Amino acid sequence: MKKVLGLLALVCIALFITGCASGTQFSSAQGTFPPVGQDLGRVFFYRTSILGAAIQPDVKLNGEKVGSAKPKGFFYVDRPAGAYKVETSTEVTRTLSFTLEKNQTRYVRLNISMGFFAGHVYPELVDTATAEKEIAACKSGDAK
Repeated sequence: MKKVLGLLALVCIALFITGCASGTQFSSAQGTFPPVGQDLGRVFFYRTSILGAAIQPDVKLNGEKVGSAKPKGFFYVDRPAGAYKVETSTEVTRTLSFTLEKNQTRYVRLNISMGFFAGHVYPELVDTATAEKEIAACKSGDAK
């Protein structure tokens, strides 16, 4: 019985570790990002918490999947100036609306809160100074 419980614990730990973002740390990659295009802005998405690591919903920007809310992960997209809506869904849908200007960089933190059956990931617009401190230890994940 102890061996079965030990094996189960190892499997749980392995699943937890593989659920976190893997890749280059933001602080190391920061100088390597390509410049933002002339008529574009850049949106960084990041999640600082490993709380609820198994919950990694799609992140949609104006209805298009652009990535996943991976624990301790980040990704970015470049888009034309305009109005945008970020959406994440678990047992409920959470949204955030903002405007992106030419050559502007915006930061969206993907927070997690408790839900009835599953945690909720909700997007929050964060100022540059706060975001650059929080995102520094996050690792690159998927992006479109």
